[in-house]
Formats: sequence, C-alpha cells, structure tokens
Amino acid sequence: MKSYRKELWFNTSTRRAYINITPQVEECLRESGIMEGLLLCNAMHITASVFINDDERGLHQDLDEWLEKLAPHEPVSRYRHNTGEDNADGHLKRSVMGREVVVSITKGTLDFGPWEQIFYGEFDGKRKKRVLVKIIGE
Repeated sequence: MKSYRKELWFNTSTRRAYINITPQVEECLRESGIMEGLLLCNAMHITASVFINDDERGLHQDLDEWLEKLAPHEPVSRYRHNTGEDNADGHLKRSVMGREVVVSITKGTLDFGPWEQIFYGEFDGKRKKRVLVKIIGE
C-alpha cells in the first residue's frame, strides 16, 4: 500500500470564505499515483472546515447567511470563548460544517456523485491556514 501527504495553504482576504479546492486535491491524487484507495482532506485549524457540496454561488451565499444566523460574529460579547480573541463564532461554524471529508478513489479519480466538489470553508480568515490531504491505496 502507498501513502501520500501534502499540505495546502490558504490565506483569505475576508473573515469568511468558501473556496473550491477540488482542482488542488485532484492534483494531489495525480501526484500520488494511487489508483484505488481513500483520500482524506481535513482542515488543520479549529475555525476552518472542509466539506463537500455543489459549486453554485447562490448555494454558497445561502450557506453563509444560514451559518451567520446560527452563530453570528457580533456581538462578540455574547460568547464566553472570546477572551482576547473574537472567533468563537468560527469555532461554532466549524462544528456545524465539519472537519474533514473522505472520498473513495476509483480508477485514479475521485469517486464523486453528481455535482459534488470539495470546499475549504474559512470562518476566521485573514491569516495563513492549512488543509491536509492524505491518500492511501494502491
């Protein structure tokens, strides 16, 4: 069995962002040479997420508005975690969106359903953060 590991780095210009990282993840798969196996992709920061969904701007806007209603950034005084930081809402948003995705690899491609893409969700941006891509298989 082969193993492959790579870190992808992001530094968004906004506090919240949704980035389609499917092309970077597919490049990792090509670099790995693995044809059959599993791919793990996870955010390595507690205020960011990796998730699978459709790449449609209206959906991303709806998702962002929904998350902001669930865990609004302001007023920051509403959160007990905000002692020296103002990112408690980012922790909550990450809890809802999840840490990682696992995708099966079949014949050297990501075995997606219709419209599925991998996204990096940023909930406390404007600083450098990383995503881990780990692939195992043959």
